[in-house]
Amino acid sequence: MVHGALRLSIVVGVTAAAVLCQTSGQTPGQTSSAGASDWQQWRGPNATGVAIDADPPTKWSEQQNIRFKLALPGIGYGSPIVVGNRIYLTAAIEVGPQGKAVPDDAPGAHDNAPVTRRHQFVALAIDRQKGEIVWQKKLHEQLPHAGFHKSSALASASVVTDGEFVLAYFGSYGLYCLNADGELQWQKDFGDMQIKHGHGEGCTPVLHGDTVVVNWDHEGQSFIVALDKRTGEQLWRKDRDEVTSWATPIVVAVDGKQQLIVSGTKQIRAYDLSNGEVIWSCRGLSNNVVASPVSSHGMLYAGSSYVKKRMLAVRLAGAKGDITNTDHVVWRRSARTPYVPSPLLYGEWLYFLNHYQGFLARVHAKTGEEPSRPMRLPGMREIYASPVGAAGRIYITDREGATLVISHGKQQPKLLAHNLLEDSFSASAAIVGSEIYLRGMRYLYCIAKPAKGQ
Repeated sequence: MVHGALRLSIVVGVTAAAVLCQTSGQTPGQTSSAGASDWQQWRGPNATGVAIDADPPTKWSEQQNIRFKLALPGIGYGSPIVVGNRIYLTAAIEVGPQGKAVPDDAPGAHDNAPVTRRHQFVALAIDRQKGEIVWQKKLHEQLPHAGFHKSSALASASVVTDGEFVLAYFGSYGLYCLNADGELQWQKDFGDMQIKHGHGEGCTPVLHGDTVVVNWDHEGQSFIVALDKRTGEQLWRKDRDEVTSWATPIVVAVDGKQQLIVSGTKQIRAYDLSNGEVIWSCRGLSNNVVASPVSSHGMLYAGSSYVKKRMLAVRLAGAKGDITNTDHVVWRRSARTPYVPSPLLYGEWLYFLNHYQGFLARVHAKTGEEPSRPMRLPGMREIYASPVGAAGRIYITDREGATLVISHGKQQPKLLAHNLLEDSFSASAAIVGSEIYLRGMRYLYCIAKPAKGQ
């Protein structure tokens, strides 16, 4: 998403022209490569959940600090992806008459909704200045091959872009590469996923340089594949001894190589991005891996919380082969670990939610030490969106329309604001400059303070 994600499928704006030029270095209508402050991928510019040089509002409501509220077609759980003056989203739209129900017969499926109508799978570009849809591209249409959990969505992966190419991914319903004008460049069909419990297909692709990576973990033959972003040509493909997972991989520079790191139920694995060879692996997570890993300062943090609660901190320098029982595993945790929402790595602190519930834990990233008990998040029960950080604040959004703003720093976190909107949010927020973007079941919100003079 996601993300993310089960009751999931991970899971996981507009400005005045003057503000737009300041934050993106572009003029309206101009397209260029993604900048350091853009939200060009799942979990933001550094894949940690932190917005760079951003300062969005702390307080808002339906009547306060809403720059625009755009009705969206269909349903999607992907995060808003923001580059320059464009916001990119995907959605699945029901079309045509109802037909014979396609149930989800995955073993262990529960609380699932049968599919009765065809779906259009679309990508959208939205103008940040006007809050209007610039283009909407139908990429595929079919009757889905299986039902899915009632709180999930068929468009759960986030778009990823470098400002030139836009990658929209729908799992069983294809990977599509478009240019910034919405023109299709190439597409790939990897077949039908067999997802555990019918919990949706929420893993987001990775775009690094000229390489696109898709992780295809499911109940059939799992694999990971790298493609050329310009042509869709396969660069390498490796089978994986894995079951269904929903965690989005990350790319980390280690020992002079770009490592593609993937959380999985059986093992965390690091692949050489150039050729797909496994560099190291580590066992220790539990079932149904949803939360995406995060990394900074030579460390990797990965967690899971289904059946058993597990979290690992791995020192990356020099890691080779099976590092499960080595000193590369700096600390472990077996209580109050993340499940659906991914962790937030903010400075020296690692923040994460207990399962998908309203308790926020905070530990020292280097040591795993927890200076105080988790913070109870008032009024929050189901949280699928991953926490994000900016300007010394943490933003946490739930499925009942609330966003809590919490202080970040050396002191114990404190509640700064409780904001409520008229929508349900499973997608993770995106923060760029002075704006925060929230994608709900019905609307895309751009939250920002009024421009001077308004």
